[in-house]
Order: sequence, then C-alpha cells, then structure tokens
Amino acid sequence: MTNSSQEFVQHIAKRAEDFPKWYTDVILKTDMVDYSDVRGCMVIKPYGYGVWELIQAEMDRRFKETGHENAYFPLFIPESLLIKEAEHVEGFAPEVAWVTHGGNEKLTERLAIRPTSETVIGSMYAKWIQSYRDLPVLMNQWCNVVRWEKSTRPFLRTSEFLWQEGHTAHATFEEAQEETMRMLDVYKEFAENVLAIPVITGRKSEKEKFAGAYATYTMEAMMQDGKALQLGTSHNMADNFAKGYDIQYLSKEGKLEYCNTTSWGSSTRMIGGLIMVHGDDRGLVLPPKVAPIQAVILPVAQHKPGVLEKAQELFKELQADCIRVKIDSSDQSPGWKFNQWEMKGVPLRIEIGPRDIEKDQVVVVRRDTLEKQSLPMAGLNRAIKDMLNDIQRGLYEKAYKLRESRTVDAHNFEELNEGVQNGFVRAMWCKETECELAIKEKTGGATTRCIPFEQKELGTICAHCGKKAKAMTYFAKAY
Repeated sequence: MTNSSQEFVQHIAKRAEDFPKWYTDVILKTDMVDYSDVRGCMVIKPYGYGVWELIQAEMDRRFKETGHENAYFPLFIPESLLIKEAEHVEGFAPEVAWVTHGGNEKLTERLAIRPTSETVIGSMYAKWIQSYRDLPVLMNQWCNVVRWEKSTRPFLRTSEFLWQEGHTAHATFEEAQEETMRMLDVYKEFAENVLAIPVITGRKSEKEKFAGAYATYTMEAMMQDGKALQLGTSHNMADNFAKGYDIQYLSKEGKLEYCNTTSWGSSTRMIGGLIMVHGDDRGLVLPPKVAPIQAVILPVAQHKPGVLEKAQELFKELQADCIRVKIDSSDQSPGWKFNQWEMKGVPLRIEIGPRDIEKDQVVVVRRDTLEKQSLPMAGLNRAIKDMLNDIQRGLYEKAYKLRESRTVDAHNFEELNEGVQNGFVRAMWCKETECELAIKEKTGGATTRCIPFEQKELGTICAHCGKKAKAMTYFAKAY
C-alpha cells in the first residue's frame, strides 16, 4: 500500500479501538448516508439506497412467492383510531409524533404519524372482511414510519426509517400461527442467504414482545463487537386487534367470528447490521447479492492506446451477463482508486492494463480476502460469477464462526455477567419479568434476546435467581 493510501485509510477509526466511531466513519466516508437538518433523521444517499433497493427486490420476491400482495395505507392515523387498542398505544405512546395543525388551523383531532400500521390497516380490514370467503387476507406495505427516538444512529435507530410491514388476517389462531412462523422462516432464509448473516430465531419474552401481540418471534444477529441486533420480527396478534377494531367474518356455520391477525416487519436497520457484521478496518465489505456494484473495472495506464476500449468491451460483456459492474476511468491515481473501492466494499476489483491485454488476461482482487490473481479473458464471466458466489459463502461462514466463538453457556450469574460483556450467553431462565429486569440492571444492559426454538439443557434452575428454570434463553447487550 502506498503512503497516500495508508493516510487515506486512517480516516476510518479502528474497530478494536472504537467500534461505534468506526461504524459512523464507514457509513459517512462511503457515501451511504448523511445527517439531515431534522434531529434523528438521515439522508440515504444513492449508494446506501442502492443496497436498500436490492434488499427490497429480494424480499419482495419472497413475499409474493408466499402469496402476499403489496398495498399502501395512509401516513396519518386519527387519535381516536390509535387508542382503540389500549395495550398497543401504551407501548408506542412515548415514540408517537403528532400533527396538531393543518396550515394555520388547529385540528379538531390530533393525527399520529404512523409508528406502525396495525390500527389503520385493522380499520380497513373491518370494512373489507365480511365472510370466511374473504380470508385469508395477505398484504404487505413498503413505507416509512416515524418513532420519536431519544438516541439515534443512522440505519440502526432513527426517528424516521424505511421498512416493510406485513399484515394478514385469518379465520383461526392456528392459521395465524402458521403464517407467523412462515414469515419468520422467510426472514431467516433471506438474512442467511442474501445478507450472509447467521441468525438465531425464537420467541421474545413477555416483556420484550410487541405491544398488543399474543406472541412475538424474532431473528437475532451478532455484530463484530459481540452485541446483538434484532433484524426482523413476526407477531401473532391472535384476536386482540380484531376485537379492538371489530374485524369479524361470517363462518361456514353462519356464526360471526373474530379474525386472527399477524404482522411482521424488517427495516433499513438491516443495512446497519450488514455493515457491522462484515466490515473491516478498510471499510465496507458487501455481500455480492446486495452490493450495488459487484465488480469495478480499473483501467491501468488508461492513457495508452486500447486500454479504455478493452475495459469498455469487458464492461459490456459482464453487464450483459447480469453482473452489476462499473468502470472507474477518473483521473485519480491508481492507489487512490484501489482504496476508494475497497472502502466502499465492492466485492471484486478488476484491473486491466497494456501488459494484461498482451497476455489476454485481467488481474482480479477479492475484497473479502484481498487475494489477487490473474484470470484469462476466456471464460471470465463464469469465473467472476463463481468468485462472487464464493465470497457470499465465505462471508456467511466467517460471521458464523465469530458468533459461535463468542457464544458461551452460563450456569450461574457470574458466568452470565462475564459472558454478556463479550457476546451471547445461553442460560436457563425462570421467564419472570422481575428476574429479567434485575439481570439487565446488574449486567449493565443485557437483555433477553430470545427463547430459541432449539433448546439446550443446561440445568434445571434459573442462572440468575435460582428458581425453577422454564427455558434456555439467549442473553446479550444489544443495539
């Protein structure tokens, strides 16, 4: 690396020294986001939005394959509608932003800017659903929501963010539960195969569940600093919301029954997770499936005859084979370009110069391993695709190994407390909220992340209070 490039990389903090600053440096230096003039809000710049567009496309395809349709519902929710489900509104009350005036006139009723859409969608389902023939209703919405957060960080927690929220209605509790689990599985498959992030799925505690839900299920990922990040949740509402919003249907037997509903959501928070799971001290490391640019072509000695022409020819061939590719023919120095595209996390860098043209080859550098190799022009498309697939697999495996190396079993509170300062802890728990709150206070912020579906027998008593244990649970500090 040249002196100038070393100086360039120094603009990013070291992960081991200051992980939060490293994260902020990376998202700003790589043009993912910028801060807006509104407190707690971010501007998602084209490179960051390009990642979101690919996430949207991959998830939307999966939603439609499972029978869901997209719709759009209003941003504003009348206060009288919001308060119909008491537990729900109580859970969101501190985060709700209110509109009190329209122009110069005070509104007769306050309007909430949606923190989530169960209420407004529930009121519409009450109009649309009359008979068992109308069920199930399977809808998803891509939109923005507003939650007046006290502490914010781009992508991870902002006052306004982008997300998708699925809302479905079913005849029975069992059908709603099946839907809740199906969508959690969709999230898990997406996280692992597209984002290359290993996740743990399970049920949230009563304290941590979604306000108004019968049960909340989650997928939890470990960041490189050992903290957890909730990447998506799926909620079985049973008939709680149906009763609040009068969502009823006439059964085959001619009886009026309440529907059972679900909701499930994931957001731009996944981009924050992507950065914190895969990034390194050089900047971003993007999994190929969500990289806006999968390969960047850098013409070397581009002023010499035939170099730019050959780079353009290569560009067209790769693009025609559905590889997202870009040429950097700017007048910046090669060292600057190398560092710039490494920092932006582009999976592959393809260098081509006069000597490469003579040998009918290119030089390819992998972002994940920084391995450099020469590849013949013949069959290059196939070789590039194979390398992209290998990078995708390798990033998942690396993240999985890190998570496993920082996950420990605890049999008492001393082991639990020590473990959550470094990563995930599996421990037996009594499932009592009082115990849960005490653990959080004594550990400096560790919470129950989920009660996993795959249980491991670690004893018969709670690791904290010593009462009879009811489930093995994951504990961690979290974003």
